[in-house]
Amino acid sequence: MPETVTFLIAPLTADAPAVDLDSTFHAVDASEPALRVGELSTQRGDGIFETLAVVDGHAQEAEAHLERLRNSAQICELPEPNLAQWRAAIAAAVSQLPASGEFALKLVLSRGVEHGPAPTAWLAASRAADRTAEREHGIRIVSLDRGLAHDAAAKAPWLLLGAKTLSYATNMAAIREAKRRGADDALFVSSDGYVMEGPTSSVILRHGDVYSTPEPSGAILRGTTQQSLFEFLERDGHATEYRDIPVAELATADAIWLVSSVRLAAGVTALDGTAVPFDAAETRRFNDYLLSPRD
Repeated sequence: MPETVTFLIAPLTADAPAVDLDSTFHAVDASEPALRVGELSTQRGDGIFETLAVVDGHAQEAEAHLERLRNSAQICELPEPNLAQWRAAIAAAVSQLPASGEFALKLVLSRGVEHGPAPTAWLAASRAADRTAEREHGIRIVSLDRGLAHDAAAKAPWLLLGAKTLSYATNMAAIREAKRRGADDALFVSSDGYVMEGPTSSVILRHGDVYSTPEPSGAILRGTTQQSLFEFLERDGHATEYRDIPVAELATADAIWLVSSVRLAAGVTALDGTAVPFDAAETRRFNDYLLSPRD
């Protein structure tokens, strides 16, 4: 089976009639052209996406990703995704991947070709990068000013801050800047002094036995992995909270993690050049859970 493959599917929107996936779903070699020149996702980043992990043949947190895809579509005024058909497409894609190992499955819904009649939808699967070192030994991060207040989404909804859009140039630029500064990743902070999120991750802080993450007010993306970890912690009797977190609290945290669907949990070992306590045992416990089958 190929390690990288693209799956083209019919526009899976709520107002589309039921389709026979056997006739509308097909694999395309990753080296072959698959999108049209007029595709707005490539020209303007005018679309949304989700990336979910596939671990040993199991699509992790598929429902949470699909709900977030639907929320992003609503924010971006795209047609509502037909979640039943997307579920079938995910299952079909996973069935064509190797039964062992970690893969990243990207779901994309674009506005389609300019002046075209329908959106464009596709899935792309590839073997996930080896994140063992980050999971076991942690990462160094730098804080970067997002240039926005923490309540910017309420004042300027057209910024689409709560949607997972294809416009990721700023996020990638932030990671490049972090590497220029000798770090592995970045953490966005608001211009008025609050913790936000990583370019491709959510942040979790621990103070004592309380785990906190920034309030999902619309200025940040609600994290599927973070939510799953909070459920795990709550079942284990730990306190969790969503709140506005002042930047100053980063210096007082007993531990900090960046978490995401494919990297899973990476403990922070340094922030802006200052050492951060790294809890290797707890990070390992988090990742053992995150690698287990999760629906």
